[in-house]
Parts: sequence; structure tokens; C-alpha cells
Amino acid sequence: MLPRRLLQLFSGLAMYGLSLAMFIRAGLGLDPWDVFHQGVAGRIGLSIGVVVIIVSFLVLLLWIPLRQWPGFGTLCNAVLVGVFADIGLVLIPAFSHLGGQIGLLAGAVLLNGVASACYIGARFGPGARDGLMTGLARRTGWSVRVSRTLIEVVVLAAGWFLGGSVGVGTVVYALAIGPLVQLLLPVFMVPAAHADAGSGGDSRSAAPEPLASTN
Repeated sequence: MLPRRLLQLFSGLAMYGLSLAMFIRAGLGLDPWDVFHQGVAGRIGLSIGVVVIIVSFLVLLLWIPLRQWPGFGTLCNAVLVGVFADIGLVLIPAFSHLGGQIGLLAGAVLLNGVASACYIGARFGPGARDGLMTGLARRTGWSVRVSRTLIEVVVLAAGWFLGGSVGVGTVVYALAIGPLVQLLLPVFMVPAAHADAGSGGDSRSAAPEPLASTN
């Protein structure tokens, strides 16, 4: 079962990074965190993949006061999504006509949903940003939905102010990704007993509850 989990983890993270590149090339708007990443990247002159990596580790520092512990998948997520986002930007061309942009956006949403289900289903720990949401919810008593909304409104506003791309793709992602992951997750979810056996029974390696983003 461990080889399957590792395959899901690495495949999911690779697809997630490539889907980010597809969103950017579609040019119709990004999800809140990637609006922020793109805005920061434009301001400091680094690639968006490098910014994703830097922000991931900065967010992990916020886990400390929340007493949240990263899993193996958390650390892999912090590095690999950014790496594959930059690879995707090299390989995927931009589209100048609306039909191509819409098709690329649709493909990005679908690929992101599959990637998220693979990654969450592998049960190797939450991504840095999702762990921040769940940790904040646990420490404050707020619901995950409230914690997530608060964080994403803040990063979306900051990203928009910095010049990140907000558009119809932002709305499509927000509406579509949750139901899509919920639909696909049963296909990829590793049974908890197998995950516990493969991780020595460490509950910190369990998957989080499905969220609209696993980045």
C-alpha cells in the first residue's frame, strides 16, 4: 500500500503544480492563494514557483503557535508544487483567443481536482495552507469554513493589491473545486487502516478533511 500512497502523493503534487501553470496561461484569474503568489512574484522578480515554495515555508512557521505538526506530504507539497508550476510554465503556451483560454481553464480545474483527490487521499498530511486553516480552526474554535474564508479573503485582497490576476477563473475555481474533490476523493482515498500501518500509526500523517484547496 505504501508504493500506491507515494505514487498518489507525487503524482498529485506534480499535477497540482501543472494545473497552477494552466490557470496562469489561461489568463482568466487564479485561486486566492495563487493570486497572492503571482502578485508577490511580480513585485520581487522571482518565478511564481519559487514564491510558492517560499510562502509555503513561511506559512509553516505559523503552524508553531498553532501546535500543528507537518507530515511527510506537507514538506513534499511545500517544494514540489512550486517546482512543477515553473516546469509547467515552460511547457504550456499562453492562449490569446477566448476559446483556448476557456478550454485551458476547464482543464486546469479538472486537473486540480484530480490532483487534490490524489494528494489528500494518500494521507501523508495537509498542505501548509490547509494546515493553517485547520490549525486556526482548532485553536480558536471557529469552523474550518470561517477560518478558510477569513484567510483567503485576506490573501486574495493582498494578492489583488500586489497585481495578481483576479477574474472569472477565480470564481469558477471557488465554485467547482470543492464539489469536484468531493466527487473524486472516494476513488483515491487510501483506507485509514492502511495509512496508519504505513506511517507507524502516527495520526499526524492522516489526511485532512477535504477542502477546496490542498496547496
